[in-house]
Amino acid sequence: MNRLNVIFTLCAAYGIVFLQTSVNWPRALLGAQPDLLPSLVVYAALTSGLGLSTTISICGGLWMDSLSRNPLGISILPLFLAGVIIERYRGLILRDQTYAQFVIGACASAAAPVITLILILNTSLEPMVGWTSLWQWGVMALAGGFMTPAWFWLFAWLLRGFSYETIQDPTGHSNRQIKRGRS
Repeated sequence: MNRLNVIFTLCAAYGIVFLQTSVNWPRALLGAQPDLLPSLVVYAALTSGLGLSTTISICGGLWMDSLSRNPLGISILPLFLAGVIIERYRGLILRDQTYAQFVIGACASAAAPVITLILILNTSLEPMVGWTSLWQWGVMALAGGFMTPAWFWLFAWLLRGFSYETIQDPTGHSNRQIKRGRS
C-alpha cells in the first residue's frame, strides 16, 4: 500500500463529505444529492485492499453522519460491506476496465443507501421515503458509477505527479571484469 495513495484517498473522503454537505447546486439541479463515498470505497478496495477500504468506511461514515441527520455510525456498515464484498472478489474483477469500474461503482452506490435505509428502519426513526426516493436512488447510483472510473484516473494522475521512479545505481555496472585466483 502506497502512503501517498492513503493520504490522497483520505483527503478525498474528507473533501467529499465537506462538498456534499456544503454545496447545494447538485441537489437543486438533480433533485438528489449524489453520495460519492461508496465509489471511493470501491476505488480503495480495488487498489489498496481491505485496510484502506475499512479506513475510508469508518472515517467517511463518521464524518458524513456527524454532518447529516443520520444516527452517528449508521453509514459505516453499508460502506464496509461494499468494501468487504469487493475485496473478497477482487481477483475476479477486471479492475483495469472502465466498464467494470462503472458497474461496480454503480452497484455499490445503489446498495449503500438501501442498506442504510434498512438499518434506519430498524431503529425508532422514521425516514422520509416516497416515490421521489427512487429518483434519488437512481441518481446516486449513476453518480457513483460515473465517479468510480474518475477516481482511478484522478489518483493515477496524482500518483504519477507526486511519486518518483527509482533509478538504478550507476556504480553497479554488470560489465566489470572479475579476477579469479590469487592476487
